[in-house]
Parts: sequence; C-alpha cells; structure tokens
Amino acid sequence: MKVPFVDLKTQYQNLKPELDKLFTDVFETMAFICGKYVAKFEIEFANSLGSKYFIGLSSGTDAVHLMLWADGLEPGDEVIVPVNTFIATAEGISLCGAKPVFVDSDLYTYNMDVFKIEEKISTRTKAILPVHLYGHPVDMDAIINLANKYDLKIFEDACQAHLADYKGKKVGNFGRAAAFSFFPGKNLGAYGEAGGIATNEENFYQKILKMRGHGSVDRYVHEIVGHNYRMEELQAAVLLVKLKYLEGWNRRRRDIAKLYRSLLREAGKIVCPIETEGALHVYHLFVIRVLDGKRDALKDYLQNQGIASGLHYPIPIHLQKAYQHLEYRKGDFPVAEKQAQEILSLPIYPEMEDEKVEYVCEAIRKFFRI
Repeated sequence: MKVPFVDLKTQYQNLKPELDKLFTDVFETMAFICGKYVAKFEIEFANSLGSKYFIGLSSGTDAVHLMLWADGLEPGDEVIVPVNTFIATAEGISLCGAKPVFVDSDLYTYNMDVFKIEEKISTRTKAILPVHLYGHPVDMDAIINLANKYDLKIFEDACQAHLADYKGKKVGNFGRAAAFSFFPGKNLGAYGEAGGIATNEENFYQKILKMRGHGSVDRYVHEIVGHNYRMEELQAAVLLVKLKYLEGWNRRRRDIAKLYRSLLREAGKIVCPIETEGALHVYHLFVIRVLDGKRDALKDYLQNQGIASGLHYPIPIHLQKAYQHLEYRKGDFPVAEKQAQEILSLPIYPEMEDEKVEYVCEAIRKFFRI
C-alpha cells in the first residue's frame, strides 16, 4: 500500500467541477489580481474567523512581514518568537530590521514555552509573536497576561491553524493582527502561494490594505510607501471553493488524530502530540516524537513500506546559518534541540482512509517489534 504525506490530487478531483466553473469565469473576465473573488474570499474568511477584517495577500511569509511593517517595527526593536517554527516567522521580524528573540519549546505541545517568555523581555521588546504550531493553539491567556504587564503588542502566526480555537475563540483574534498562509499543503490551501492578515482594528486594516498595493487605494495615487503583496484571483477562487469544506476537513483530521493515538498507544518508543485543555487542535500536522535515537531508522523503514513522512523542523532557527549573527549556540534551547532529533510527521489529510491510518500504525508497531 502507498500512503502519501498529503493527497492534493484526490482533493482536486473531488472539487474539479466547482473549481473549473470559477476558473472559467476568471479567464473570461480577465481580472487576475484582487478582483471580485479576492474581495468575496476576504469577507467569507473573516466571517469564518469571527474577525472584522481580512486582507488577502501573496503568501503567509508576506503576511507576517506586512503586519509587523505596518505596525512600525524598526531597527533596534525586538520581538519575542518561538525558536521551533518555520523560518518565515523570524524572517518577518528581520525584514523590518528588528531582532527576533527566541524562546524554547514546550516539550509536549511543541509551541513556545510561555513560562520562558518573561525572562526574554527587555526595554527594546515591542511585541510577542506566538505561533500556533502544527495547528495547536498557544496558551493565549499567559501571552495576554504578559503583554498587559509589560505593555507589549501581540501578533499571531496562525499560518498552520485555520479555524483552530482557544477557549471558544478562533485563533487570529487575540492580538492586533494575525498572519495566515494558504500554501497548498495547509488545511486551507491554494494552488500556489497565498496568504492574508486578519485584524479587528479598522485603521490598521486600512493601512495594510494600502501597503499591499504600493501604498495606493486609487490607482496611481500613492499615499504611503508599500509593496506588491496582492492576492491573485485564481488563488482566491480556489480558496472560496475549499473554504466551505474546511470545518468538515478539520473534523476529519481530528478523527484521524484520534485513531492514530488509539493505535499507537502501545507502539513502542512513541510520544503522540497532546491537546491541552481549552485548545481545539486542527492537526495541520500530526507530529510524533520517536525516542532512543530511532527517528531516522523509523523514517527509512516507513519509506520502504511505501509510507511518506516529514520533518517539521529538523534544525531550530537559532542553529540556522541565516541567524548565526545572533550568536546563539547549540545548547541554548535544549528542548527544541531535543525535539529536532525526535520529531516525525505522519501522513494526515482529510481524504485519508482509516485503512491507511491502520497501515501506518501497523508498520510503526512492526518496526518496534523487529
């Protein structure tokens, strides 16, 4: 049996009639950037989040950068961010000329360890940027308490957490703004690059709207310096079709995660991801920890059984060459470094049948019996 890591082809075949209808309309109208489908998607995605505003953009990376840039982040400023995340989170800070200040991981949720944030706060700290990693919401009560105590802003990286919620409130609504990614493999994925920013502040919304299109709302009238961060119509059309299925797809991901946990309970040296009280995990990824140095051997074994897997992320950001100028060293973030040697992402996607989950789990159990 072959088990892919994701199966976008099957998803496309299921949606093809709906997609083709909108694709045809886009090509007939010849409006390819920030047209009616982008505008409609912005409204519908904002509604799904319970946010007042959403701005469609060219990628999740651009969303992280733009919300910080629009806020006025500048050289000399610091932003607290998890060390265990995709590098784009830190890049958004660096592109503003500011400094990312890293925090170690929680061993069990993989998210930023909220108990290690306060020691990182300095007079230069402007904001905290939590990442709802793999689809599990961060402990936002703790983040909010610290932000209030030290008069800091909160920006969320919700690029992996579409419709996840924390204590009944959708992530993306806990700070000044939140970045979302619609990379093809995400729970809500485009057929190319796309992203966006959610906010509940009208003035901030208006500023981001201008900055995504060269500082302009009216063509050739530029009020501020901006950039080209506009969303394409074809991507918005894809996202509009998919959005109405997102809640159901997330439920299926949660069902698959539950099945994984049940079948891997006594598999061997495996630690499954947890879901903390008050957090609704949407399982963009199902990331296990493989103990006793057997991660790479298990990954190879699964590959030989026709099962794809992934590593998210094999090198913490502080050990990346791109950030060597910050002069962090191996051992500075022991939990994240430990996780990087143990993590393994198993296949999870809404179209995945139970028999494939069972096949993956039986292969893992067999590996530990050998």
